[in-house]
Amino acid sequence: MWHNRVVVGYDGSDISAIAARWGAREAQARGLGLTLINAMVPPTSSGSLGPGISVGLDTLEEIRLSAQQALDEFAATLPAGDVQSLVQVGSPSGVLLTASETAELVVVGSRGHGGFKELLLGSVSAQLVAHAVCPVIVIREEPAADKEVVVVGVDGSPAGHGAIGFAFDMASRHGWKVLAIHAWDVPSFDLIVLPNTPVPVDIDNMAGTEVRLAAEILAGYEAQYPDVELETRVVHGSPVNALLSAVPEAAMIVVGTRGHGQVMSSILGSVSHGVLHRSHIPVAVVSEPVGDDDAA
Repeated sequence: MWHNRVVVGYDGSDISAIAARWGAREAQARGLGLTLINAMVPPTSSGSLGPGISVGLDTLEEIRLSAQQALDEFAATLPAGDVQSLVQVGSPSGVLLTASETAELVVVGSRGHGGFKELLLGSVSAQLVAHAVCPVIVIREEPAADKEVVVVGVDGSPAGHGAIGFAFDMASRHGWKVLAIHAWDVPSFDLIVLPNTPVPVDIDNMAGTEVRLAAEILAGYEAQYPDVELETRVVHGSPVNALLSAVPEAAMIVVGTRGHGQVMSSILGSVSHGVLHRSHIPVAVVSEPVGDDDAA
């Protein structure tokens, strides 16, 4: 149902409208169709004693038809040729996760209606980036139109390779440059036990090793995408800070995640989690392909 389509979650909020316009432009760039989905949780009647029973089927259908009309009107304003609009009754995260099983991309705003301002990542976007099958694009605010760099972290993991591949593909489609950032740090040692003992690490040799590692990881992608300009930065420090430091020049940050697990903090990892909560530009979250590490 969602093959060859960019799917956007839309709830009428300003940020979901921004996400829809971004999704429409991306669908056009990829030659794909665009599907807008507004998923509604069935409303319940309420009284003096609190929530009551669910509304009747006739009332629910009236609400759905009204929402469909509003969605159709908004869809007509988008810069895309093949646009579908669909209102479904159900959990927004559940509906979009199902769509992610066959969609090319799923695009959502970082926080829609009902979110708390202090929470930068809403419940729907959090569920999607943790469990979606296809890449998920999370939009925080209107992206700048003049940025032509896609930033990606390089760490050699299967999820990291998926992110690198996605970044090169985006750059090739849009005529962008790839900025690959490999951040490393010195392993921690118990200096409390032996406070006067020198750290058994040759920093210069380690830095050289990290440079060679990054070059080896990226070599295959450079060969596959000869049209893409690549800049590599090997940074001694926090991966999150290194990626976010490139935000002023970037159109997007791409991070990888294992996905398909149960506990969000362990699924996303500290890097992707930190970037999602602090980045003001679009973040693409690419899941590690099922079976790379977990097939056994």
